[in-house]
Amino acid sequence: MFEMKAASFAVNGRQLLQPTDLRFEQGQVYGLIGHNGSGKSTLLKLLARQQPMSGGEILFDDKPLSDWGNRDFARQVAYLPQHLPSAENLTGRELVEMGRYPWRGLLGRMREEDHRQVEKAIELTHTEPFADRLVDTLSGGERGRVWLAMLLAQESRFILLDEPLAALDVAHQMEVLTLVKQLSRQLNLGVIIVIHDINMASRFCDQLVALHTGRLLIHGEPSRIMTSETLQDIYGIPMEVMRHPAHAHSIAII
Repeated sequence: MFEMKAASFAVNGRQLLQPTDLRFEQGQVYGLIGHNGSGKSTLLKLLARQQPMSGGEILFDDKPLSDWGNRDFARQVAYLPQHLPSAENLTGRELVEMGRYPWRGLLGRMREEDHRQVEKAIELTHTEPFADRLVDTLSGGERGRVWLAMLLAQESRFILLDEPLAALDVAHQMEVLTLVKQLSRQLNLGVIIVIHDINMASRFCDQLVALHTGRLLIHGEPSRIMTSETLQDIYGIPMEVMRHPAHAHSIAII
């Protein structure tokens, strides 16, 4: 479990994240929503130890993040940044194998357990057809699934995703989010995802965390967030909310 206690972040005197109290638990998909510059990526980077806090505290399993060793933390928490690292000349399987780094080290040989976890991750994400293809030749949706397989091979309990849908078309967004939610249930994964599409967030996330100008505005189940008044507070524009005709979740209409 992650627990934020008045955690904040400032740079050059500018407060990008106000003191924030939040809890994130396994087996749930959390969507971080809000306008650009609201603090979503900043909050995620604090959880991922990608930048130091300016104040407050973040605990993982009741232990301050600063007390975790790098490899021990990576065995618990996997992070995928908004701008993906280069995978030039790597096949899908070779990329997934990189997820075993926290367990075998940079130069350690792949053991039987490492191979087993790699094959399991490939099977769970249905990426067998891409395992022997160069990652750079795959479509956006295919690449997204291979990167997700790499995170699963890491055997972490939490996966942090910073705008993984930004470069995907609607069909591939649906594909990736459906898989993320399925894996969260199947593996008891905690997933925290920065997401811009409020309707995708409403459909696929168990909990929404809304930020505005670096301040936590509201958090809870999508049914609590998906009201015209709350969405206007979050995004600053009027929206109508209605029930999806084929599903139980609410959708927003501009």
